[in-house]
Amino acid sequence: MHKAWVGQRVICRGAMGARTTRAWFLHHYYEHECGPFRNLSDLAQEAAEAVQRRLKERGDVFASRRSDDYLAIRRQLEERARELFIFKGGEPARARPHYMTLGACEWIRQWYREGREVKLRVDEFDPRAVSFTYGDLFPTMRCGDGRPYRGQVYTRDEIFQLIDEYGLPQDWNRDGSQGPERYIEAQIWDDAPLARFLPESV
Repeated sequence: MHKAWVGQRVICRGAMGARTTRAWFLHHYYEHECGPFRNLSDLAQEAAEAVQRRLKERGDVFASRRSDDYLAIRRQLEERARELFIFKGGEPARARPHYMTLGACEWIRQWYREGREVKLRVDEFDPRAVSFTYGDLFPTMRCGDGRPYRGQVYTRDEIFQLIDEYGLPQDWNRDGSQGPERYIEAQIWDDAPLARFLPESV
């Protein structure tokens, strides 16, 4: 059985063995004109802030809604996620992660004017270089509602165990009405499996 949150209640649904009952993919969504894996965290602070200002001025994409302190908070949360992953045996090669989702999430595609997608099998990634959060890193690390996956970073084996227990947020919280977790986020801590998609400067 697995559980999903409805308000502050938990409901149980029959499902077992998520790891073995389907083929799993990691998905990355991006703006067509920019290309995939253009990572603000790879930029120096001043350059990243300039990009964020331009997005806010345009006002026509999801990223334009971010708060003024978004970048500072993001860097703090990424550092925390990296520390937690190392504690669990992770071996991150990057100081900052690239971002994907475990399973598809059409809601993210809607963040972009001309959204595109990279889709790769999860088995293409070294598990020592990929961490997961049950939800976006921001609410995972900042929301204090007591749900057991708040403040946690998971290994690949652990995230499939969590899916067996709670299911996919993409399934039970499609509209965001049951909380801020609307997908499972994958933090990619190595450029190697993404090399063919990365800008030449990386």
